[in-house]
Amino acid sequence: MGRLALDRTGTNLPAVGEYNQTVILDAIRRRPEGITRSELAALTALSGMTVTKVCRRLLDAGLVDEHGTRASGPGKPAAVVKLNPDGGFAIGVHIDPAAVTYVLVDLSGTVRDHSRTGTPTAGDPSAVIDEMANAIKALIANSGVDSSRILGIGIASPGPVNVDDGVLLNLPTMPNWHRVALRRALAEATGLPVLLEKDATAAVVAELWFAGPGSSRDFAFMYYGTGLGTGLSLSGEVVRGISSNAGDAGHITVDPDGPVCTCGRRGCVGYITVPRALVERAVLDGVLSVAEAGNLDDMVDVDAAFSRLAALAATGNPEASAILTDAARSLARAIVVIVNLLDIDEVIFGGPFWARISPAILDALPDAVRSDPALIPPHPIRFAQSAIPVDVAAVGAATLVLDNIFSPRPSALLLAAD
Repeated sequence: MGRLALDRTGTNLPAVGEYNQTVILDAIRRRPEGITRSELAALTALSGMTVTKVCRRLLDAGLVDEHGTRASGPGKPAAVVKLNPDGGFAIGVHIDPAAVTYVLVDLSGTVRDHSRTGTPTAGDPSAVIDEMANAIKALIANSGVDSSRILGIGIASPGPVNVDDGVLLNLPTMPNWHRVALRRALAEATGLPVLLEKDATAAVVAELWFAGPGSSRDFAFMYYGTGLGTGLSLSGEVVRGISSNAGDAGHITVDPDGPVCTCGRRGCVGYITVPRALVERAVLDGVLSVAEAGNLDDMVDVDAAFSRLAALAATGNPEASAILTDAARSLARAIVVIVNLLDIDEVIFGGPFWARISPAILDALPDAVRSDPALIPPHPIRFAQSAIPVDVAAVGAATLVLDNIFSPRPSALLLAAD
């Protein structure tokens, strides 16, 4: 489905040293307070000799440091090993109709620098690549980070995407972007490895990257951006599906009498709850003037109008509040379907437009889910905000690079066995 659950044990077979290295590095990374070699051996079920050899390689590579000592049983105090955040860096890029966001993160996932540009029209693919490559090079230069420490670039995009070929397909929210072969061209333009992921899935990667030791989580990530996406985690692993486009829940019908979606059906949750639709309703209800709404086909205008709507709701405007309450109820109906289907116990919310409406939505949504007669699972459902309050898709794209390099995977063992 995606990656190993956290705190996996290693193996002492000599053919899979690289796998053991990722097991140990992942264990060190998830313990910012530090960990001793004996604790690592107990945690990973590796021999003390294997742990010592791997830690030496990690120290030599600059990926970890030793920070003092502490007593961990009889004998002299043991050295404490911690992740070296400056041991490597990754670039994350989030493509959205409103803007393109770039972040540079260190090995711990901390954002060290970021920038934002307008979204290219994609009418000229070569111009798109040049613009993005220049923005990435400028980000690296401005950060002061040695470019040799950049491990790669992750791209998060609205779906659908062809992950295997690195191609953005016909994006519904970005009509000018048709089969843009972004991954290979950007790799050639920057000289760096490039990975591509759907934005909602990248958000799940970020949530799991920042999860605590031993986490094994079953959750849906409701990604609220220009469109509505859903990312999935089962048993602490990312669910991608056959084509890496799993989680497209936008066409769940929540109002059979609602407006006609682009798919031809009525009342799809991904059509009636997104920012453009809420702004459009605000104009129809007289909450916003036509001038305040601007051009609804321009996401920059929609972004500004959406902020006005959210601000009105926050100050108690009853008509604005009613719009967001209705959106919460629609989202709740879709969430009930997702929870019933997957038997999950947690729903996480995030995305570039989420924070502005989260107080109003979360005021109504949990009760709407719990009181829905269609809800089947008897266990409590938790509702949470993303661990990454800003730029979760861009951070997720960057952690995708780190996860791809440093997280232990069963495939390493299978390849070694061959």
